[in-house]
Amino acid sequence: MKRGGGVLMHIASLPGPFGIGVFGEEAVAFSKQLKEQGMKYWQVLPFSYPGMGDSPYQSFSAFAGNWLFIDPRSLMKKGLLTASEVVGAEYNVNKWRIDYDYLRGARDQLLRLAYTRVTKEMLKDVEKFLEENKWADDVASYQTAKDKFYQQAWWQWPDKDLADYKADAVAKLKDDPNYMYHAFVQYLFMTEWADIKRQINENGIQIIGDMPIYVSADSADVWAAKDMFKMAPKDAEKKIHAARKKAGEDDSEPIPEMALILDKVAGVPPDYFCEDGQLWGNPIYDWKKHKADGYKWWMSRIAENYKIYDVVRIDHFRAFSSYWEVPAWAKTARTGEWVEGPGLDFFEVMDKTFGDRSRLIAEDLGEKTPDLEEFLQKVGLPCMKVMEFAFNPWEDSGYLPHNYEKNCVAYTGTHDNNTLLGWLWEANPDERAECLKYCGFEGDNWGDGGTYSASCRAIIKTLWMSAANCTIIPIQDMLGYGGDTRMNTPGTISGNWVVRFSKEDLDGIDNKWYTELNRLYRR
Repeated sequence: MKRGGGVLMHIASLPGPFGIGVFGEEAVAFSKQLKEQGMKYWQVLPFSYPGMGDSPYQSFSAFAGNWLFIDPRSLMKKGLLTASEVVGAEYNVNKWRIDYDYLRGARDQLLRLAYTRVTKEMLKDVEKFLEENKWADDVASYQTAKDKFYQQAWWQWPDKDLADYKADAVAKLKDDPNYMYHAFVQYLFMTEWADIKRQINENGIQIIGDMPIYVSADSADVWAAKDMFKMAPKDAEKKIHAARKKAGEDDSEPIPEMALILDKVAGVPPDYFCEDGQLWGNPIYDWKKHKADGYKWWMSRIAENYKIYDVVRIDHFRAFSSYWEVPAWAKTARTGEWVEGPGLDFFEVMDKTFGDRSRLIAEDLGEKTPDLEEFLQKVGLPCMKVMEFAFNPWEDSGYLPHNYEKNCVAYTGTHDNNTLLGWLWEANPDERAECLKYCGFEGDNWGDGGTYSASCRAIIKTLWMSAANCTIIPIQDMLGYGGDTRMNTPGTISGNWVVRFSKEDLDGIDNKWYTELNRLYRR
């Protein structure tokens, strides 16, 4: 990556009148502001539709876009909505928080109204879109079936041929009016973003996207390709009883429904922060089958990500080296083991498909193991550094800016961390003192916030001075906001992913300070 600075902000967090950020004029305006600041990068969170806990990392599809990002104003320009209907879609109850429960119903109703006015010419474009994108056909079919069966998970559908993705049963879904509606929505999402991204790129800003490593169990991906995941065997119940007894677990409790669907699930092992580890529950890939067909699904997925992003960050990248696999019946991630991932073979196939790996970033945060370090060196992708992890006074941490190599992407914090100001307030006093001293901050007003916060500026400046080719700060840190604007707290199930910012917030940023910062440190 070229030396440059950037900002991390989810599209959902953009200002605007519709209750959530959209692919509209506000996105283009933010890219112009980044250009004025001398930035080169805008990092976003996954564009996937939010699932459990409103998380974009738990979606019904690894390919489909979040239709809440579709701009109602663009539908008016296409003649699909009236001006009064667009005004009626405005939602300004709270411009700093997203009300997903309200928006899901209201936006679906609006898009269905727009669909009733689709022209024959547009329908031809949607049909062409379906022909060129198998994932779109699977998504439209899957969502049509979900509508048909009152949003039940695919394994609960009463039509077993459909649940088993039998060709004849799936083909019949195309006769349902909902099929073309769902295809139309994905067509809108992709074409609208392509136009907005073109304008952002014309402003000299590259989009860094985010690709979750795993998919959800109740997803179009698993439904349409069960053989590519470690699904539960037919005699699962018998094997679970035997496994429980062997592990010394209580075998008197009912077997969880998911354990009869999946054989293994994803997570991470116990560590300093979580004594039971983290049990994510996502299906595990059958990597042998993926390798056998040349990683076809994965190459398609990466190709789609390359269409919508300029650079792609792969979340939980270490799973390509080795991953923590947990029996689906387990209550915690303790009952798991490390399993070898696809390794370098995956990236050799990728090189043959795309030419090189220059558009990827490896999210390598977490506990490092010797095998992982060796793997990362061989793959050669830029990895991540987070300043908030750096300031143990008694160690020379690899997260300290003076230890950064050029080939990395360095952050004050990520979407999973507290804001910089929130971290200063909540940090261990020794770590806070070490950080402030390291960054050359003097005085006792380290707790002052806002875009002119002296402590935040000292830390950001120190990051910008580093050798890291790419430096990124969350928009919260640029604004100098506290922990109440944190995007996500891992391990919690509510109150995450809902933060937004107003036009007044963004207009209040001291753009000139960042312009000089990027000039001074040649970013």
